[in-house]
Amino acid sequence: MASSEEEKLERFVEWLQVNGVQLRCCKIKNCDSNKGFGFFASDDKSDGVLVVVPLDLAITPMRVLQDPLIGPECSAMFEEGEVDDRFLMMLFLTVEHLRKNSSWKPYFDMLPTSFGNTLWFTDDELLELKGTTLFKATELQKKKLHSLYEDKVKNLVEKLLSLDGNSGSEVCFEDFLWANSVFWARALNIPLPHSYVFPPVLENQESYHPANSSSEDFANDSGGALVDREEKKNNKPVNGETSALIHNETIWVEGLVPGIDFCNHDLKASATWEVDGTGSTTGVPSSMYLLSAGQGSLQAEKEIFISYGSKGNEELLYLYGFVIDNNPDDYLMVNYPVEAIQNVPFSDSKGQLLQAQKAEMRCLLPKGLLDHGFFPEGIPSDKENSNCEVDQACNYSWSGHRKTPSYLSKLVFPQDFLTALRTIAMKEDEIFHVSSLLEELVGSGGEREPSDAEVRAAVWEACGDSGALQLLVDLLHVKLMDLEEGSGTEDHDSELLEKATFLGYTGEPTRETNGLDQCKAMSRNTWSSIIYRRGQKQLTRLFLKEAEHALQLSLGEGN
Repeated sequence: MASSEEEKLERFVEWLQVNGVQLRCCKIKNCDSNKGFGFFASDDKSDGVLVVVPLDLAITPMRVLQDPLIGPECSAMFEEGEVDDRFLMMLFLTVEHLRKNSSWKPYFDMLPTSFGNTLWFTDDELLELKGTTLFKATELQKKKLHSLYEDKVKNLVEKLLSLDGNSGSEVCFEDFLWANSVFWARALNIPLPHSYVFPPVLENQESYHPANSSSEDFANDSGGALVDREEKKNNKPVNGETSALIHNETIWVEGLVPGIDFCNHDLKASATWEVDGTGSTTGVPSSMYLLSAGQGSLQAEKEIFISYGSKGNEELLYLYGFVIDNNPDDYLMVNYPVEAIQNVPFSDSKGQLLQAQKAEMRCLLPKGLLDHGFFPEGIPSDKENSNCEVDQACNYSWSGHRKTPSYLSKLVFPQDFLTALRTIAMKEDEIFHVSSLLEELVGSGGEREPSDAEVRAAVWEACGDSGALQLLVDLLHVKLMDLEEGSGTEDHDSELLEKATFLGYTGEPTRETNGLDQCKAMSRNTWSSIIYRRGQKQLTRLFLKEAEHALQLSLGEGN
């Protein structure tokens, strides 16, 4: 087995070199059975540039559209709007992985055959997530991927393979699931020159219209835009329309960069990646390179890590298949079900007010917010706390009939979400009060429309905070009950982890799994699930404590 791994690695390194990749002062090694392969420093002598990869080697939507085998078919679908850029790359990965004589074989042989993300969980392992946001997201995404495979992928892949003389090749759902997981685990958001993104063949396609892609549900869909504006692995995309991007000669595009994508994640990254358009840094124009992030030299034989960004365990487990115990970037998702609004009294009036205020029906509560609350466990940052106060204070009453709460600086919940909860919790007399306040402001004839800030101020003056905070307490209580219903309390999870016999796993983060270690009591997927759900229970409990205390203060102050 070891010999086979060494042979695959040797072929891959040769393949990288043939394609112009330079490994400077580093090498790729097998970390362990949990982490797969990673980059390691080979000696202490380095100018900071560790790896250089020509961008011509990157797998991008443009490469797929120009591919001699599948390009023509994909271009036709792309022009008609039948497929998007992410689908193109997943299709390319699926087809090339199944082709018998693919030129990408040395690269694909190095990739895992299965993954640790939740889409690969067994039914029993998935039940460990019951009650969490991730459980529902995984079920929905599995159904969506199955439907996409049956409706579009299966026949298309078989057709493309037959064009290459591979007629009769068997295609199964796991092939597409593998490609989906490879893309989400390894894709980067790359700043590319305009000429890379819009070669002449694409420049004249008037049918191409980039659009914003949604980050909802952890960016878990297969859709997206050729010009992607989401944050991907700690790289900030460029904002603005396509014309602005073209003017700047840089366009952010998702793609896979063989070689660079073998870097694993760590909270304290020792390297970062950059793009060298002119070759002034690396000597290789239009290349991506791995750069040492520290001031000093890297220690020989030590693994080189990059950061995937500030991501909670929910996102890490869903996309990359690993979690971090006591993750400082963990967060809690809280939402009010949109469908439930229809069942509340005066739903039509409240719906109009929600729209007028641009209220948010859900919110992300980062763990770090607790440092600024009533019961901080860490040392709050004065700068962040100050920003929080300014953001909240600007939404309050202009008339002075209701005093600004004394607890405002300690309230950790976003005002956009509290605005929604205030409106949903309003009583009949409070709705009429809001109407009279706004009429007084804009005139009985409705000479102008009130701004969203004015509507928010009127709603708060009419009903204060107590209704919203009571509703928030109820939502958090229900969330905690859902989390505990199938798997017990936070303490129970801790006991399971303490007693578990999980051989060969240190809890270190990794992108994916080359084969899950099996042990007597707990699989790696189960361990990850318990770490994730315990964190969700802990955050729910702590934010519930904050909400209950804020509710008591608001009632005491008449708010």
